Amino acid sequence: MDVQLLTYIFVGASFALYIGIAIWSRAGSTKDFYVAGGGVHPAANGMATAADWMSAASFISMAGLIAYLGYDASVYLMGWTGGYVMLAMLLAPYLRKFGKFTVPDFIGDRYYSNIARTVAVICVIFVSFTYVAGQMRGVGIVFARFLEVEVNLGVVIGMIIVFFYAVLGGMKGITYTQVAQYCVLITAFIVPAVFLSIMMTGHVLPQTGLGATFVDAAGNDSGQYILDRLDGLLTDLGITPYTDGSQPMINVFFITAALMCGTAGLPHVIVRFFTVPRVRDARVSAGWALVFIALLYTTAPAVGVFARTNIIETVHETSYEEAPAWFKSWEGVGLIGWLDKNDDGRVQMGPGAPFEGKPTFESGPLEEETPGEHGQRVVTNTPTDSPNEVYIDRDIIVLANPEIGGLPAWVIALMAAGGVAAALSTAAGLLLVISAAVSHDLIKKQINPNLSEKGELLAARSAAAVAVVVAGYFGINPPGFVAQVVAFAFGLAASSFFPAILLGIFDKRMNREGAIVGMVLGLSFTFIYIVYTKFINTDPSIWWFGISPEGIGTLGMILHFIVAYVVSRATAAPPEHIQELVENVRVPRGAGEAHAH
Repeated sequence: MDVQLLTYIFVGASFALYIGIAIWSRAGSTKDFYVAGGGVHPAANGMATAADWMSAASFISMAGLIAYLGYDASVYLMGWTGGYVMLAMLLAPYLRKFGKFTVPDFIGDRYYSNIARTVAVICVIFVSFTYVAGQMRGVGIVFARFLEVEVNLGVVIGMIIVFFYAVLGGMKGITYTQVAQYCVLITAFIVPAVFLSIMMTGHVLPQTGLGATFVDAAGNDSGQYILDRLDGLLTDLGITPYTDGSQPMINVFFITAALMCGTAGLPHVIVRFFTVPRVRDARVSAGWALVFIALLYTTAPAVGVFARTNIIETVHETSYEEAPAWFKSWEGVGLIGWLDKNDDGRVQMGPGAPFEGKPTFESGPLEEETPGEHGQRVVTNTPTDSPNEVYIDRDIIVLANPEIGGLPAWVIALMAAGGVAAALSTAAGLLLVISAAVSHDLIKKQINPNLSEKGELLAARSAAAVAVVVAGYFGINPPGFVAQVVAFAFGLAASSFFPAILLGIFDKRMNREGAIVGMVLGLSFTFIYIVYTKFINTDPSIWWFGISPEGIGTLGMILHFIVAYVVSRATAAPPEHIQELVENVRVPRGAGEAHAH
């Protein structure tokens, strides 16, 4: 059976499963829609949280970043896993004890202010839409290659699927769908990694294969560690060795801290701790989620190393006519581009970009393009002075890995289903957070307090539908690589939510004035810095203290903490009942059910 047919079977079966679960578990009340009725088992919730958390950025893009950034990409591994520990220990039990559905609900009640609630809603929308842009692009990339459609059409197909089960099922439908999606995505990620580890190192576990010696196609041990082999290949090409770091230490620290604190402030992850019955279950659920997350995160570095090694060995100095099939398949959907600078018909790799920007090809449908001299798609970009001739989109590394390694067709089809599952699971969670912020925190709590439960459920579904359309637009017009876009969302979450939530739990004296000023300043500063340094003046020499846009959320967070503290001390203390509430929340025992009112 060929790859294309298998892909349709695997992806189609997974879609049927997700939609079937959504119909079976459709929401009948606002409690079902927002927190899945509050009765999810901790292990199932941990699996759903892992799927919610391991988005297209983790599944599709992180190993691609590791493959190309090497040592410098360790910030993503440290930040995203460390942040989850921080969330589990510092915030989750206390927020569960507070018992509200949403982060803006916590902010509004803790800071006794609808202004604070509104600012939190704006922060949720900013963070979630920035994050969801990466997920929808991930959906488009998967569909583009494996269903052989344009990336933009792939985004539209993803929008339709997410719309169906997020709008119909709410959190109840999403939770059980995400359990299924986790099983699909982790199988799809680990199976190819195991295959490649056995082929390249003789080790079954990719985690130990990363530190093993290279084994050739005949099964002979070369005696050379696989990392040393990759370092040698890169050095020969004039590229910085894989195990060398080039980032200044301050930037490594700031990016890691932004990812950690951003993780602890992500609304779609926090809401997961309201779907379990008790505070203790929130802790147990976090433990399960860490186990499930670790399976992928400890495998990703090996996947990056195997992929980068295979790409260089199978592509560099190969004539285009003899280039592997995967190379031409991804070129067909515009995510690989080759510019024959020296007219020798061979694909050469080297340092630097081959041309300016992402590849653009002659206009018109692919089937009507006039191929180049060697049958390649003709790239119309302006060439650079670098010896590099090939552009490979980092977001394809994991998806192309089974093809690059020459694995069986069913593994390639499984990878397609896993990529779709990863992107859709997080997109659905984010869209639900957006809809809850609009329907519950804006409409129900402020605009129309007398809105019936049926009316609120309709508003939630309508908001989710609008959010799907906006998310699709961002997926079609993304501001960067999937993982980079997501990194910006973490920076925005770190600078806006994390200090407000942490101070709300542990500082009785923190008042509404301090929280409002802190959130507005943190979000505004971080957003302006990211927009300016990514889209207006991209020269790294203008970075403050050498801090990149991915790490600036940490500085925004520090400013938030300082300003919030100073303003709260210069203004009136919170009412006595709020201070008593904070004292009560600090003891994570005896919480009742999550409630909306």
